[in-house]
Amino acid sequence: MATIVTVGELRSILGVSTSLYSDSYLTDVIDTAESVILPMLVTYATAVDKVSLTDNVATFHTTNIHEFSEGQSVVITGCGTPFNGTRTVLEGVTAYEFTAAITNADVLEINVIPSGLATLSGASTYVGVSAVESAVLAVSVEVFQSRIAPGGQIEGIDFTSVSPYRLGRSLFNRVSGLLGAYLDTESMVQ
Repeated sequence: MATIVTVGELRSILGVSTSLYSDSYLTDVIDTAESVILPMLVTYATAVDKVSLTDNVATFHTTNIHEFSEGQSVVITGCGTPFNGTRTVLEGVTAYEFTAAITNADVLEINVIPSGLATLSGASTYVGVSAVESAVLAVSVEVFQSRIAPGGQIEGIDFTSVSPYRLGRSLFNRVSGLLGAYLDTESMVQ
């Protein structure tokens, strides 16, 4: 669901009406843009390689030092039942482990193969950050234009292709200056 940019903002930028493009269509465009931008931003995500559950307290072991603190909501995926879901971090956080309350029978420590993922909950961290909003809007406009232009290309007035690879690697390059301060450098090396 569109979080950083609203349908109304995108509709205003594009100058389209609700009778021409529905809210669900524009929400899909924004979701696509956010799914491109958000994974590159600092989200405090880390891989989970081991899990266990004892006395209704789940322990998550991470492969890297995580940035989670007591009381934060963390979304766990890829760890299986009963571990997956949004969990609140309990006290006793260490560099490579954090715990959360889960009501279930005990589960002995198991390796998670392939690794699961623990991510600080929500893109709401970037709501109101002008640079990120501008980047999401720019990518949203490009996605919208590529969907409505024949063949995904827009032609100039002289019938030449203005942008043959509209959604290529250069799309990120055009917004990377806006995102520079918020990029997760660890995601570039992994």
